[in-house]
Amino acid sequence: MTKNDQGVPSFAVHIPDAELTAEPLDPAQIVSGAPEVTGKVLWESADGKQVRGIWQITPGVVTDTEANELFVVVSGRATVVVEGGATLELGPGDAAVLREGDRTTWTVHETLRKAYHITLP
Repeated sequence: MTKNDQGVPSFAVHIPDAELTAEPLDPAQIVSGAPEVTGKVLWESADGKQVRGIWQITPGVVTDTEANELFVVVSGRATVVVEGGATLELGPGDAAVLREGDRTTWTVHETLRKAYHITLP
């Protein structure tokens, strides 16, 4: 593993096989079904404002208020409706950007796994 001048290590992770940890959903976010969320933080900046990781959700419908995020779907399928904006049809290989404060509804058709980078204010 090498590090750049900010002390950030270079690394590789095989996302489909990565072991994830349960991240309980707030029951108020669940619209239908019994979706379960798991994830793993791979790296976080010293100030906590940059986070890179893996996130997974099983089928169901949930709402969320988003952070500033870029992600790539590794597996699964979902439809994400951004309140007052776009409807995103997501599947393997799709990259998406969500803006901080976007209110979304996720309809997860097949268990979805993504790799993400979040920038917090």
